[in-house]
Amino acid sequence: MPTLPAPPDGPLWVFVLDDHEVVRRGVRDLLDAEPDITVCGEAATAREALARVPAARPDVAVLDVRLGGGGPDSDQGVEVCRELRARMPELACLMLTSYDDDEALFDAIMAGAAGYVLKQIGGQDLLGAVRAVAAGRSMLDPRATARVMEKLREPEPEPQPENNAPELARLSPRERQILELIGEGLTNRQIAARLFLSEKTVKNRVSSILSKLGVHRRLQAALLVERLREPGQD
Repeated sequence: MPTLPAPPDGPLWVFVLDDHEVVRRGVRDLLDAEPDITVCGEAATAREALARVPAARPDVAVLDVRLGGGGPDSDQGVEVCRELRARMPELACLMLTSYDDDEALFDAIMAGAAGYVLKQIGGQDLLGAVRAVAAGRSMLDPRATARVMEKLREPEPEPQPENNAPELARLSPRERQILELIGEGLTNRQIAARLFLSEKTVKNRVSSILSKLGVHRRLQAALLVERLREPGQD
């Protein structure tokens, strides 16, 4: 059995990211009421979190999966987790969400999250989850994780879209979002700023998109988007 990291000598430092002030304040007050936990910072947006967390140096970051302004498929909290873990590998990220979503859970796992819990969780259970991930334990729900891993082992057959664009069936929702922005003529840097991603992340996603579409240049991808927008292709 692997040895867990020793608990810190002082209180756990926790950073909270949530775009809803009431939720953020409630989580902060819950954590700050504990003698062994201190909230060292908070943010309402992905941009604020990426700027403040490295300076705050928390042990745990509690991150809302979906942030306002990004649409129903936004996963900015997951992207924040990925970016923070790249900069601070020792940081434990606990994802907090209102949705029981296998795709978001998969993205969180791939981003390096140590835990994924629903906002319906009780206060004491949330405290336990924060302490658990700080101690090096995983708080990923075993049943949900099993569903995700099963999907990885047995990929679903590619659906055939009604718009006669089977190429798009190979893309994830985030990749389709980036493809749309490529079609608008945005650069990687502009796409990164629009979606609160790093330029490196966008570059990697664009490479994946081109590969899945079977093209070699951004212009070819942009032309594909334009073709799909033509009358009769909706």
